[in-house]
Amino acid sequence: MRRIAGLSLVIALGLCGLTLPPAARAQLAVSITVDAAPPPLPVYEQPPIPGPGYIWVPGYWSWSDDIGYYWVPGTWVLPPEPDLLWTPGYWGWSDGVYAFHAGYWGATVGFYGGICYGFGYTGFGYEGGYWRGGSFFYNRSVNNITNVSITNIYNKTVINNRITVSYNGGAGGTTAKPTPQQLAAQKERHVPATAEQARHAETAMKDPAMSLAHNHGHPAVAATAHPAQFSGTGIVAAHPGKPIAAPPPRHAPPAAAKPVAVGAPAAEDKRKVATAPKPPVAPPAPRVSQPVKRPPPQPRMARPAPHRPATAPPRRPAAPHVARPAPLRAPPPRPHPAPRPHPAPRPHPAPRPHPAPRPHPAPQKHR
Repeated sequence: MRRIAGLSLVIALGLCGLTLPPAARAQLAVSITVDAAPPPLPVYEQPPIPGPGYIWVPGYWSWSDDIGYYWVPGTWVLPPEPDLLWTPGYWGWSDGVYAFHAGYWGATVGFYGGICYGFGYTGFGYEGGYWRGGSFFYNRSVNNITNVSITNIYNKTVINNRITVSYNGGAGGTTAKPTPQQLAAQKERHVPATAEQARHAETAMKDPAMSLAHNHGHPAVAATAHPAQFSGTGIVAAHPGKPIAAPPPRHAPPAAAKPVAVGAPAAEDKRKVATAPKPPVAPPAPRVSQPVKRPPPQPRMARPAPHRPATAPPRRPAAPHVARPAPLRAPPPRPHPAPRPHPAPRPHPAPRPHPAPRPHPAPQKHR
């Protein structure tokens, strides 16, 4: 996002011999340019007028490098002097960016981009009322006059197209061009926003609920009955609608710090360690086989016997005597057991004599 400051308006006012309140000077001396298109205008109702003499100033989207787009609610304002009307500010596409043109007070309503802000601001001029003889006459058809007694009232039908486009030119913007009368009005004497209007815009910028990232294009405080009063009576919320995505601000807020455990390195140190270039690693040296030398076994220290107090009066104990352990000697080898004698072999039994063969009987002779 880009933000460019210009002093043309302040120089012009200085040539006219006008002085600015400090807050109004801070608001109007800066011309803002943004790369992202402004969001659509929210749809809302007008709160009742607080009393005679007030003129309606419509709400608009403004920009801050810290929070991005934020909504400045519409409100009723007393003009800085009689016979002055309000020309709303508007966003216009120029040289690849969206530039904000600040509003002003003047005898004639000038060009404000053809933006239909409603409540008499149809995109060309103002149909909400007019001045005559130092008094302001209100058009009842576009002003909410319900709770106060105002005699200077008339009725005139105004066609109010619900067009929510908030910028002129570029892709999707209005195509209005200034008329000769509006170009002439730009050369007339202008009075910047009052200190009350500047305080109203500053209050909106400091309210997180007014940011587009928070309200998604439908603020809970879309309009107020009194400037810089965002709570209590006279507060009007925007109609619900489709959520609008918010472009990122130029200066993103710092991330909240996370608690770090005791003894753990800080996140910044971790990043430094992670991003620090690693020194080149030398190739490992060749391994040389060497005989491993094992340390000699350490002698065990004998644990002294616990000291038991005697019944006699205590005396200063002598220095503890630590017995030196005898050097460890290898145990004598165990004698191998004598081999067991093998049992003598059992004698085999003598073979039994075979019986003598019986004599066969003599063969008988056949007769």
